[in-house]
Amino acid sequence: MNTTSGTKSFGSTGDIDVGSLNKASANGSPSRYFDRHFQCEAAKILPGEYFATDKNMVLVTVLGSCVAACIQDTRLNIGGMNHFMLPRREQDPHNPVSMSARYGTFAMEILINQLIKMGARRENMEAKVFGGGNVLRGFTMNSIGEANANFVGEYLRNERIKMVAEDLLGVHPRKIYYFPTTGRVLVKKIKELHNHTIAERESEYDMRLRNVVVGGDIEIFK
Repeated sequence: MNTTSGTKSFGSTGDIDVGSLNKASANGSPSRYFDRHFQCEAAKILPGEYFATDKNMVLVTVLGSCVAACIQDTRLNIGGMNHFMLPRREQDPHNPVSMSARYGTFAMEILINQLIKMGARRENMEAKVFGGGNVLRGFTMNSIGEANANFVGEYLRNERIKMVAEDLLGVHPRKIYYFPTTGRVLVKKIKELHNHTIAERESEYDMRLRNVVVGGDIEIFK
């Protein structure tokens, strides 16, 4: 995989929780490794996963149609990232009782609630959001990426969490590097792909979401 554009930087303004939004997902928890470039521990966040920490590390994800919210308590320097898309079945993210809106709300709240458990306060939170590209074939007329981008912005406004940076929509996938203790984000646009990994991964995630049922705080796969 080659990247052909520069990197955009969104500057910065112990405990770790990792998890999967998909209880039946084969992905499990985010994988962790040592990043030689940044010389620190890293976690790779796949679709349907989230990660929150107060440690000096980098959270990495690749986004096509999915979106990622990077949320930080700017006073405690605790932060986390999620990675999700809305289910296309009954897709009406503006209807708060629709299945897609309830799943999106769940994906946001599970990260926010974990940060609160770690000591963060909503009034100290800032968010940076990314993704929502139109990269999945067959979604051109009713872009799932656009629906994801619209949902995350509307959710943050409704919850009065300040959105201080965004890089949304477009036609190219993005690779995101998020440093949760500082709030710094690096975004790299992927303009040339030599394989179909991103599209295949998100298409498989979309298929799993077609069978998900969200009720309260519990998510069950049929």
